[in-house]
Amino acid sequence: MKLDAEYLCSVISGLSGIPVRLYEGDHLLLYSSVAELPRDPMLVYKEEIWRLDRSVGYYITRHFNYYGIVRFGEKRLIIGPSRQVDNNDQELRELAFRADVPPEETEHFIAGMKSILPMPLESILQILCAVNYVISGEKLTLKDVAILDEQQDVMRRLSVQARTDRQDAPAGVVPTQDLHNTYNLEQSMLNIVQHGDTAAMREWISSAPAVRSGVVAAEQLRQPKNIFIVTATLVSRAAIRGGMSIEEAFIRSDSYIRNCELLTAPTQITNLQYHMVLDYTESVERLRIGKQPTKLQLDVANYVQHHLSEPITIEALADSLFLSRSYLSRRFHAQTGMTLKHFIQKEKMEEAKRLLRYTDKSLGAISAYLGYSSQSHFARVFRQITGKTPSEYR
Repeated sequence: MKLDAEYLCSVISGLSGIPVRLYEGDHLLLYSSVAELPRDPMLVYKEEIWRLDRSVGYYITRHFNYYGIVRFGEKRLIIGPSRQVDNNDQELRELAFRADVPPEETEHFIAGMKSILPMPLESILQILCAVNYVISGEKLTLKDVAILDEQQDVMRRLSVQARTDRQDAPAGVVPTQDLHNTYNLEQSMLNIVQHGDTAAMREWISSAPAVRSGVVAAEQLRQPKNIFIVTATLVSRAAIRGGMSIEEAFIRSDSYIRNCELLTAPTQITNLQYHMVLDYTESVERLRIGKQPTKLQLDVANYVQHHLSEPITIEALADSLFLSRSYLSRRFHAQTGMTLKHFIQKEKMEEAKRLLRYTDKSLGAISAYLGYSSQSHFARVFRQITGKTPSEYR
């Protein structure tokens, strides 16, 4: 039977409401999507997706969108992105920026991304297993796709070894590895998060001893997931004490926990946990102005961080805090020694430095992403704040 790939892609896309594309090598053969997107966001992650070497696999982005893939011969059928937790506008603007969406089409891109139907990763994988069966006759289940046999073998060996060690211990003696050593480590980590000390957190992560947290689950994969949930709960509260808004901290925690549940190997969970802790720490660091920021300072910093990719006016900022512009400007200057305009420019330039350092985006693209009306205006402000032109800094 000859495979009608165009028909297959259009049916999957129509039924799922998620973009589908068919590649042969690096050449795009077909693209079908109910959502209107000026650029395909999958291209941002193409290199990572192309590394997947199983017949059916998936890739989860750092903002927890996921893509599923079926490989057959030189061809790849790719479905995505979808998600279980909605992306906020700031995340979608960042994705639009990374996907080289023209500034005038960014809102169109955001609307298109929001129109893509959310779907559990398990449902996408079931669709791909069915597609794989139609194409190759290979019958796969979710266990075959989502649980790596080699990782399970390692876990089983570790489980057997742990039972052996316990049986070999002298009567009445508790093996050393069972002693809890988490409290002091936990307090050190939470203190760093609360103070937003990213440098200290990186050092802590690189040198922290192994944590012996005790047994909190009977099933091997459930253990690290339960530890992750506890960590997310504690870290989010530490970030709130450090100044992060309660809503932002809880939304972020919920997102991390939901996406931890999608992972199928302890190493993946560990890496996500380190990323989460560092993410909260960096976010608190960006919010704090001085060692003891006031509530007003934190409210201003939270607003600016959530609107970095937009033109920020003092009027809009004051309205969001239910204050008059003159009162807000006067109080902020009295507390920090800097004007609101300077603080907003400084925070935008910190983001600009990150983009210049870690991306190859043009100066025009960066200036548009940060809400500047022209590249020359952006460059002028950058030089005023940093003492260098953007090109010199890069």
